[in-house]
Amino acid sequence: MTVKTVPSARTARRDRSVAEPDAQIILRHWREAVPDDRLAHLVKDATRALVRALTVRLARHAVPFGHWAFLRILWQSDGLTQRALSREAGVMEPTTHAALRAMEELGYVVRRKLPDNRRNVHVFLTARGKALEGTLVPLAEHVNRVAVGGVGGADLAVTRKTLLTIIENLARDPADPKR
Repeated sequence: MTVKTVPSARTARRDRSVAEPDAQIILRHWREAVPDDRLAHLVKDATRALVRALTVRLARHAVPFGHWAFLRILWQSDGLTQRALSREAGVMEPTTHAALRAMEELGYVVRRKLPDNRRNVHVFLTARGKALEGTLVPLAEHVNRVAVGGVGGADLAVTRKTLLTIIENLARDPADPKR
């Protein structure tokens, strides 16, 4: 009796002698090794693929992926406090502080206290930071189009509804310490 073994995606990714592209290794792993299991891992691998695709495109414009979420939020709500920006981005305040310092050095944002509230530091986009929206948003939209290529509208709607339901269910999870 011959037992067919398929290395885990993690093991295969670590093995630098594997000539097969990472995406193909991950797909083989999901199709052959665990085709009906581990939804969380599947979502994680899909997220990694989306992040990698966007990171490559952002890098062509010298914008680190870590700045993307902050820019996206500020394009919608310029002038947030650092604390509110951290909360919106879902990251800890020291992470936001470090990213904003780098973004200030790049000329994307300025931080300042407002005259009516000298305690809070607000973050504002510069003209350069605002101008990035016209360049970077189309890149993200393109990644999304590539990602859903070949997925029918009905399937995409069900996928979106399912993922939103999962997020809502987990937000109500009594074991979540943020509740």
